Amino acid sequence: MTVSSKASAVPPGSPSPGHLAAVVLAAGAGSRLAPLTRLRPKALCPVAGRALVDHALDRVATVVSDPTAVAVNLHHGAEALHAHLPAGLHRSLEMPVALGTAGALGLLRPWTGGRDVLVTNADAWLAGPLDLGDFVAEWDRTRVRLLCVEVGVPADFGTLRYAGVALLPHHLVDRLRPEPSGLYEVMWRDEAAAGRLDLVVHPGKFVDCGTPARYLSANLMASGGDSVIDPTAVIGSGAVVERCVVWDHSTVAPGEHLVDAVRAGPLTVLVRHHPT
Repeated sequence: MTVSSKASAVPPGSPSPGHLAAVVLAAGAGSRLAPLTRLRPKALCPVAGRALVDHALDRVATVVSDPTAVAVNLHHGAEALHAHLPAGLHRSLEMPVALGTAGALGLLRPWTGGRDVLVTNADAWLAGPLDLGDFVAEWDRTRVRLLCVEVGVPADFGTLRYAGVALLPHHLVDRLRPEPSGLYEVMWRDEAAAGRLDLVVHPGKFVDCGTPARYLSANLMASGGDSVIDPTAVIGSGAVVERCVVWDHSTVAPGEHLVDAVRAGPLTVLVRHHPT
């Protein structure tokens, strides 16, 4: 992974593995991705044939190889996610309500135990394989470091859009509380105002898979533009499938012409606009 910092250069402070915990945020309802999220949690929706949460776990594994140092927060679809996740990962169940990106880390404070935290969004798709080694090794361990992409229009930070991967120093994580709240509102906004955000530009592709259109775009980017059809799907004789995602155990009827769509079991979600 090639990175370039928007902030001034700082001496590298490569964290040892014992100083870094990883958290995959996977508790969201996925309401914007409906109706697909009526069938399964957003984090289990597949991109390139693998659940989004698995792509997120691959990202963090490039710098945190010990699964006992990785946590996934759960709320919506908690039972399905729990069954899907590999053994050894810490599950953080949020009840009765989801706690948001900051509240999730507040609940995990006894588990993080004063370690710095690498956090990534389960619904972020980044072209891979993505090795976060440089992103972590070049961090000063005092400022919030965010992976961003340049979009050329007003976005989260100037013309940079947050790409779903962050490094948070323990002294800021230790202030978080287990109550519904977001990282931007309780941490990043103030750090940005004080000039303390370390923004790193990712040169590759990034998609926030929060809507059906963006979810389909992520799959097409991953496949090079070809339809992504699960091996267990049934494609009828004479059917034509163009720029689509067909989920596991789904069916395209004989002679059907499916274009720019997601076929997910009984659902067909048509996408008329592809985000750039």
